[in-house]
Amino acid sequence: MPASDFLQEASDRGFVHQCTDLDALRIVMSAGPTPAYIGFDCTADSLHIGSLVQIMILRLLQKHGHKPVVVMGGGTTRIGDPSGKDESRQMLTDAQIGANMAGIKRCFGPFLRFGDGPSDAIMVNNADWLDRLGYVDLLRDVGTHFTVNRMLTFDSVKLRLDREQPLTFLEFNYMILQSYDFRELYRRHGVVLQIGGSDQWGNIVSGMELTRRSDGKHVFGLTTPLITTASGAKMGKTASGAMWLTEDRLSPYDYWQFWRNTEDADVGRFLRLFTDLPMDEIARLEALGGSEINEAKKVLANEATALAHGREKSAVAAETARLAFEVGVAADTLPSIEIPHAELAGGIPAFRLFVQAGLVASNGESRRLIRGGGARVNDVAVTEEGQVVGLGDLRDGAIKLSAGRKQHKLVRAG
Repeated sequence: MPASDFLQEASDRGFVHQCTDLDALRIVMSAGPTPAYIGFDCTADSLHIGSLVQIMILRLLQKHGHKPVVVMGGGTTRIGDPSGKDESRQMLTDAQIGANMAGIKRCFGPFLRFGDGPSDAIMVNNADWLDRLGYVDLLRDVGTHFTVNRMLTFDSVKLRLDREQPLTFLEFNYMILQSYDFRELYRRHGVVLQIGGSDQWGNIVSGMELTRRSDGKHVFGLTTPLITTASGAKMGKTASGAMWLTEDRLSPYDYWQFWRNTEDADVGRFLRLFTDLPMDEIARLEALGGSEINEAKKVLANEATALAHGREKSAVAAETARLAFEVGVAADTLPSIEIPHAELAGGIPAFRLFVQAGLVASNGESRRLIRGGGARVNDVAVTEEGQVVGLGDLRDGAIKLSAGRKQHKLVRAG
């Protein structure tokens, strides 16, 4: 059986959940550069860490000489993917979708090389073909290859029906349009592999079946596992909000801190998925015990942040963390917020200030943090929820707020 370096490393690193015909795909990928695509709907103006597995497998694909195809869902976003959702997505205007698409495009530059070469990535927008479809023509061309019976068996549909949640006819069509994408990408760019999260299995299989029935072509599907932390939390979401990939939505320092705070049990797995480090180096880091595991977490944070934001910004984030945690000073590079001078002059209750700074999500959470002894102003514990913080607390032009040992923010007067 011919070997595929990409499939072998993808499996070794933990990217492979399911594959429709692994042996046949090995043969295809061992023969030369193979175009493969992943679709990204434009529901926000950035992607967060929850999408990073998909970006990293495209990066791995390119590393082994294959061609990544990034599909912007300019058309499918107008419908909304029901996969894994209990309720309908909010409908977005075309202007919102366009703005979101422009933001999302920035996420791929640090990870992929785009160009015209055999293994250079390309980016396409499925609105280019979906927006031109005539309804009756689509029904005659594509609808005949789908049965409602089979569509009802896929998890994206069953989940809603089993929970007696509404599934609109609009959303029911999402599977058909994603299937159409696969066939169109095969025809336009020779794409023979679709990759997606495990919740996309039904959509991927449907696209394969459409391409086989209409074009007589054997194409493939591969899914990645749903990534959760060792404690069961969903990747990319934290108490303070989503961990975005673009700097305007999340600072490199906060991004670095997210990886530095990885649970011990996740360090090896995350090094394999989210860095380019060699497997033998990862094995060495994963084997560290006791307090030494913190050094592995710093390596994870350094490498993951360097991929998203560049090596220089990663180094600045690491040094900022060292000064804040190991030396105990408030570094100028800590994330900061600006509060109007007049507002600070009047004084702000500490529990409210921690919410304004984004260190906690609500007043109630802030009060609990203070009662538990985890809130500090200028490294001094806050003992009263109503303690007033104001201009008199400025130190070298800033007030340092700390929530626990790992979250810090500087407050400056505007």
